[in-house]
Amino acid sequence: MPKKVTKQGLPPLDWLKVFEAAGRHGSFTAAAEEFGATQAAVSQRIRNLEAWLGRQLFIRSARGVTLTVDGESYLPLVHDSLRALEQGTENLFGHSVRELRIAAQPSHLEMILLPGLTAFSESHPELQIVTETVPKRLDFEAADGALHIRYGRGSWQGRAGVLLANEVLQPMAAPDHTEDWRQLPAIELRGERPGWSEWARVTGEPAPEAGPVSVDSMAHALRAARLGMGVVLGSKALAANLLLTGQLISLPAAELATIDGYWLTWPPELGKTKRQSDVLKALTKALSADLA
Repeated sequence: MPKKVTKQGLPPLDWLKVFEAAGRHGSFTAAAEEFGATQAAVSQRIRNLEAWLGRQLFIRSARGVTLTVDGESYLPLVHDSLRALEQGTENLFGHSVRELRIAAQPSHLEMILLPGLTAFSESHPELQIVTETVPKRLDFEAADGALHIRYGRGSWQGRAGVLLANEVLQPMAAPDHTEDWRQLPAIELRGERPGWSEWARVTGEPAPEAGPVSVDSMAHALRAARLGMGVVLGSKALAANLLLTGQLISLPAAELATIDGYWLTWPPELGKTKRQSDVLKALTKALSADLA
C-alpha cells in the first residue's frame, strides 16, 4: 500500500482526470493516448494520486492494469464529479448553453442578487440567470449552482471568491418612527451577528429597551422595522435598497463594523479563461455597486 502523503482538500485535478481515463479504459496506454501524453507520465500521475490517498487504485501485471476494490469504489465518484464540473462549466461559460447558475439563501437572493441583475443583464444579455434557493448554510454543499453568495469570513474549502461588501450594522427604523427612536422597542435578531448589547458595548451608546419581537433572520428583522414594530440593528448591505428607496432610515447613531461579509464564491477551476474572468468581474461589480 502506498504511504499516504498527509494533505487536505482535493488532489490535483490532472491526477483525477488521468485516473478517470485509465479506469474507464482499463489501460494506462489508452489514457496516455487520450491526453496526448506518455504512458510513463500517466503512470507517474497515478502513483502520485495513490500516494496522496494512501490507497492502491490499480493492480499492475504483465497483462495490463485492473482496478482494486478501492479503485472501483473511487472511479464512479471521480467520473461523476468531473462530468458535473464539465457540464457546470459549459452551463456557466459555454457557447451552446448560456446560463449563469447562482445559489444563495432567500434574503441574499432578494436583497443582494436581484437588485444588481439589471445592470449585469444589460451588459450580458446573452446570459440567462438561474437562481437556486438554499434554505440553510449547510445546504450549500448540495447546491447545484456553480456560483454561491455566502455570508461569513471568506474561507470555504474548495471555493475561490471575492468580497462583495463588509457587514456593517446600523440602527434603522421606518421613516415615521425616527424622531424619538430611542423610545422605540429594539427588534431582537438571534444568530451570529452582534446584537444590541455588543453595539452598546463597542459604541458606548445606550441600547434601546428590548421589545416583544425576536426573529432569526435579518430579512425578517428589516421587515419588522418597516412595519413600524421597532428599531433594528440592520445590515447596511442587505438594507441598501430599502434605504435608497426610503423604506427604512439610517438613524443618527454609531454604526458597528463586523469581521464578516457577503461573498461571491465559485469553484477554483472556474474563472481561468478570459471570458470566465470577465463575467465574474462584471457580476461582482454589478452586485457590489448596489451594496455600497
